Amino acid sequence: MARIFITGSSDGIGQTVARSLIAQGHQVTLHARNSARAKEAMASVHGAEGVLIADLSSISQTKKLAHDANKTGVFDTVIHNAGIGYGESKKVTGDGIAHVFAVNALAPYILTCLMERPKKLVYLSSGLHSGGDASLKDVTWTSGRRWNGLQAYSDSKLFDVLLSFAVARHWPEVASNAVSPGWVSTKMGGAYASGSMKKATELPTWVATHEREETGSGNYFVAQHQKSLHKAANDEKTQAEFLRICGEISGVSFPE
Repeated sequence: MARIFITGSSDGIGQTVARSLIAQGHQVTLHARNSARAKEAMASVHGAEGVLIADLSSISQTKKLAHDANKTGVFDTVIHNAGIGYGESKKVTGDGIAHVFAVNALAPYILTCLMERPKKLVYLSSGLHSGGDASLKDVTWTSGRRWNGLQAYSDSKLFDVLLSFAVARHWPEVASNAVSPGWVSTKMGGAYASGSMKKATELPTWVATHEREETGSGNYFVAQHQKSLHKAANDEKTQAEFLRICGEISGVSFPE
């Protein structure tokens, strides 16, 4: 059975995936953004090995989370699930960048770079990534342009795919894949979401636990409501530029 770490697992898809993995016999470590949510998560997910705490909108806290995770030992699989939805109004973090970008894209980059390399990496994306801006201009939304929550979210989910595919290319020993769970009824998705939670959680669970021969690496899996992969997702120059930008913002270079 595998040791698995799931970011953003105090509720929603992350929590449901955690329960499913524990039921299969895996050792699961949860993540929550503060101590109150950590207590709620441990009370809700029976059998979890523990919970790590960090606000992923903070670069320093995300770096510390990587350090704390490494102290527990190497994970077999890391699922980058934590995310902010498209309904949020513009919010700037203490590091001076858009909250959506910080949590959805920069935090997975930092954790990927600083955590001990697992056998498998799973990045939760979205069908909305297909509308992301691959120009990578002003990814932090700090240039003064008018805020568009849907665009910021779509961009961040494209960035998750770029990161996943870049990792697959640079780290051949790691199975790195992106998953779109679909639009489901969670705190982020809202009450009117039409997707199946069962399908939304079964797919990342499968990708996280099955052998590389089955999942491959550098793939984009869709649970429901198929949308085409962004044409820039496999562009090596775009991937490299995204890694460079994240390294510059975070002070963490991508380890080749």
